[in-house]
Amino acid sequence: MKNIDLAHPSVVPVEHWHALDNGLIQCDLCPRECKLHEGQRGFCFVRGRKDDRMWLTSYGRSSGFCIDPIEKKPLNHFLPGSSVLSFGTAGCNLACKFCQNWDMSKARDMDRLLDQAEPQALAEAAKSHGCSSVAYTYNDPIIFYEYAIDTAKACRERGIKNVAVTAGYISAEPRKEFFKWMDAANIDLKAFSDRFYEKLTGAKLQPVLDTIEYVANETDCWLELTTLLIPGENDSPEEIEAMCQWIIEHCGDEIPLHFSAYHPDYRMMDNPPTPVSTLEIAREIAMQAGLKYVYTGNVFNPEGQATYCPACGEKLIGRQYYEITDWQLECCDGTTDSEHKGCCKNCGCEIAGVFNEQPGRWGNRRLPIQLDS
Repeated sequence: MKNIDLAHPSVVPVEHWHALDNGLIQCDLCPRECKLHEGQRGFCFVRGRKDDRMWLTSYGRSSGFCIDPIEKKPLNHFLPGSSVLSFGTAGCNLACKFCQNWDMSKARDMDRLLDQAEPQALAEAAKSHGCSSVAYTYNDPIIFYEYAIDTAKACRERGIKNVAVTAGYISAEPRKEFFKWMDAANIDLKAFSDRFYEKLTGAKLQPVLDTIEYVANETDCWLELTTLLIPGENDSPEEIEAMCQWIIEHCGDEIPLHFSAYHPDYRMMDNPPTPVSTLEIAREIAMQAGLKYVYTGNVFNPEGQATYCPACGEKLIGRQYYEITDWQLECCDGTTDSEHKGCCKNCGCEIAGVFNEQPGRWGNRRLPIQLDS
């Protein structure tokens, strides 16, 4: 779908753009600020100019729908053990050479989006399958902003939570509306250097930091962070220490941080996979810096995947990959509300997050589903 067909049902008009004096129009959704001639698409490929305005070309179209464990997003402090309906579209506004979902995020063929679902259908599917939430993931939901927000509104009407898995590369004004509709987010903090962002993602670090700080301090959206550690690129102790100190200073010490293992993919096939020892060292650095909840991911590492009480050290949530194996949390206020603040059963310390009285039992399952719009 190289040309923008305004008659196609997946093409919808969008906001967050303005006309320039030189005849170009500028997309204002993300910091790239793509400046487009008539007929051009932006860097993300799914947003473009036609008839002197901006359009989204992937509304209601997805690369697939799947029910996952919430821990896979990864979110360890948001309704642990629950199931989440995950979906994405095509395209991306970053150019990560190490992308682990490159077949979707780097797609330039809109015909690959064979699964269709309007927002109401997605919300109904999540409810009928017993999912606690819907995740906007696989590629970055920022670029299908309108589709994600409309789906989030439909989910809210049905008591379904909304989860954004994003690189956080969004401009200040649209950021407000987007995160207003998200109940939880995992933001990729891909590194803590401009060199890394410019060399390996084609983007800049500061806008991501701005988004993280905004979500942590200005919204009710639960936030966790993930850093994919790539040997020789972003895994030095000095960089990890500096990143953790920034998180504590700007967001507090209760933001869960996930260090995830890199596997060679896309345009970085020659880089070695991340050793478990590198993740363990990073986790230790982060905890020594003062972060209370630090995890390892993409590897079998039960200690690094468990949640511990920051006060007494008790293991509160045991995990084997995405399956809950131990649960030592209780309601802080003694109620049995469906969502509450959790406390350590041993010492009563309050644990940051959003919890149910008992964990979900979705486990390690991954269930692809078909939707009829």
